[in-house]
Amino acid sequence: MTARPVPRVLVLRALGLGDLLTAVPALRALRRHAPGHELVLAAPERLSEPAAATGLVDRLLPTSAPGREVPTDLPWTGPAPDLAVDLHGNGPPSHLLLQRLRPHRLLAYAHPDTPDVTGPVWRQDEHERDRWCRLLRWYDIPADPADLGIPLPRTASPAPGAVVVHPGADAPARCWPKERFAAVARELRRCGHDVVVTAGAGEGALAAYVAAEAGLPPGAVLGGTGEVPFHQLAALIAEARCVLVGDTGPAHLATALGTCSVVLFGPVAPRLWGPPPDSRHRVLWHPGEDDAARPGDAHGRVPDARLRQIGVEEVVEAVRAVTEGVTGAPVTGSSPR
Repeated sequence: MTARPVPRVLVLRALGLGDLLTAVPALRALRRHAPGHELVLAAPERLSEPAAATGLVDRLLPTSAPGREVPTDLPWTGPAPDLAVDLHGNGPPSHLLLQRLRPHRLLAYAHPDTPDVTGPVWRQDEHERDRWCRLLRWYDIPADPADLGIPLPRTASPAPGAVVVHPGADAPARCWPKERFAAVARELRRCGHDVVVTAGAGEGALAAYVAAEAGLPPGAVLGGTGEVPFHQLAALIAEARCVLVGDTGPAHLATALGTCSVVLFGPVAPRLWGPPPDSRHRVLWHPGEDDAARPGDAHGRVPDARLRQIGVEEVVEAVRAVTEGVTGAPVTGSSPR
């Protein structure tokens, strides 16, 4: 007698680390909704370890595309997915990609160019966690955007109790000036904090500059030639005293692990990508008079003007507040130095 194949749920989210982590509440909801199914995540190969670390993904289906575009193909084999879920965008390219696999059911936001896909209306200015949970709730799948934690890593931290400074980002528009990162790191070191500087692939020179200007030894830099291995990065952040970072992957990792963070925002508002309201997290953001959610290009080639308005002194104060457990509203308002 031939055994029936295990039913499979295919989730498309072929983006970055932060995108994966903001989708954790939706992935957890799908896991509860489909027990006994294999949950397959279509995402870049580099996310294999982070996806496994969530405890929610059974297998990664490697796929990618430049920037935030939709992949042109999925290397899917075997029977059609029992359920396909579009957590990549609002179509139509992502809809069409999944429809080619002929899933028994497709969950996605509605788009006029794919009228056969029934789903809720896309909202442009909505937090990522809320967006994907709202999609699932529309299909009667309970989903809580606050259910965003991931298991703590078993690996020991290379620098327990340190303040982790991550000066890089995926785009220059989200990079706070390196001189200011160095000034903050120097002041934190003067105040008695152990400081570690992390770097993604190709960010070695940036991290080395920040460390040197802050008076830190070369050994205080982790990564740069390549990415910091995820298990090491997760262990470092899980046991950090605080993470100082722009709007990029390590910020979302700190949120998922429950670590204190200070996150510098610009050109996209924290109400779209920021941590949940919690005294462990501070967001620094200087909106314009119109308080638009997306006043600039998140993938631009120059640092955003709103990001440059964040000053050294207010960042130091924000780190002090979260490390000392000071409650209160997010810190904003100082002039740059």
